[in-house]
Amino acid sequence: MRPRRPLLAALAGWTGLGLAAAWLPALSPWWLGAAALLAGIAAGDVVLLLRSRTPSVHRKIGAMLPQALWQPVELTLSHPHGRALRLDCHDLHPGDFAVRGQPRTLTLAPRTRTALRYEVCAPRRGRFRFAGCDLRLHSPLGLWSRRRRGEAADSIKVYPRLGAAEGYPLLADSDRLAQFGIRRHPRRGSGSELHQLRDYRRGDTLRQIDWKATARVRRPIAREYEDERDQRLLFLLDCSRRMRHVDSRGRGHLDEALNALLLLSRVAVRQGDAIGLMTYGGVRRRFAPQKEAGTPARLAEAVFDLEAGLDAADPISAAADVLQCQPRRAMIVIVTNSRDEDDEDLERAVDMLCRRHLVVVADLRESILDDVADSPVTDVVSAQRFLGVEAYLAERRRRQERLQHLGVRVLDLLPSQLPVALVDQYTEIKRAGLL
Repeated sequence: MRPRRPLLAALAGWTGLGLAAAWLPALSPWWLGAAALLAGIAAGDVVLLLRSRTPSVHRKIGAMLPQALWQPVELTLSHPHGRALRLDCHDLHPGDFAVRGQPRTLTLAPRTRTALRYEVCAPRRGRFRFAGCDLRLHSPLGLWSRRRRGEAADSIKVYPRLGAAEGYPLLADSDRLAQFGIRRHPRRGSGSELHQLRDYRRGDTLRQIDWKATARVRRPIAREYEDERDQRLLFLLDCSRRMRHVDSRGRGHLDEALNALLLLSRVAVRQGDAIGLMTYGGVRRRFAPQKEAGTPARLAEAVFDLEAGLDAADPISAAADVLQCQPRRAMIVIVTNSRDEDDEDLERAVDMLCRRHLVVVADLRESILDDVADSPVTDVVSAQRFLGVEAYLAERRRRQERLQHLGVRVLDLLPSQLPVALVDQYTEIKRAGLL
């Protein structure tokens, strides 16, 4: 129970009247009368406040909160008392969430339900808890306030930004991925399945013509192919200390890797392929390749709280585990952030995998390297910084060339470029029939 500003102002006025009565004794009866009146009003107001019932609070929030996107939260307050109630409401959301529209002051009509809405933005993935709702009830005359707790505790899960991948699967089906910067590659080789026969169209190659069907109907007939289905993709995700880097926007290497994983899972499942996951260099998790329609959601459930640890990466043991649990040829996507000291282990791991699988290495780099390389050189310090970055990038390119000589497809890119680049690689490999 706390006095509010009107009561404090009244007490200040009564105190001033007492000081005046010390100099003018004629004011003493007025001072005593004001004391009795003020005490009676304050006591009556506090009794009414103590008899007020705490409104019940119900929170409505989505089952899945995407990371770094504003999401609405609705609080419904039910007031059972027969008298209007004024209160301050503050929902006890997780401490590091950004919030808009909190706290709120409102008046609840008698025996009604009132809904108020605000928005939260979760900066991190994982499990979080809304501890309840903090209510501060005001007395009818506004002289007192009393704090109550609305029991509306909820546990929530914050997932990677699935919404960022919503448009890609349909674009993949309709060959319009170029709208997102994903290149379309011509189909070649014999690794595609026959879909149907149709009339010859301008632009079809001579290899597509079915000469027997052409002779039978006496007009040019072409074969139309579709990409092979029931193939497998396996993410080999580095969760070591290398992936803990966070850029200036607050986006980490691991966050972007998970976005790319979920995007590619949606596209692959639409194409009839199975996608799985194996982590190394920290928390070890496995998700066996699946191709059912619900695979992206199950995969998101398996990785939403995945965090990079402080351990060193061990790609050789991860490659051995892949060879043991994945005997069938698959597309292995290794997502890492390599350094000079990782060269030998990464090359040995890739060499082991290339004997059976098609390997793609996505080697992420920090955006600060590009910023330094593009910034003007104005003094000795900036010149030394520029030369140091250029030497590091040159050594990085040499490492990647050695991987390419092993038959690996290497992507050297910023984390934000990873989702589109991986879908582009997957589309190219599918159309080329390399699996």
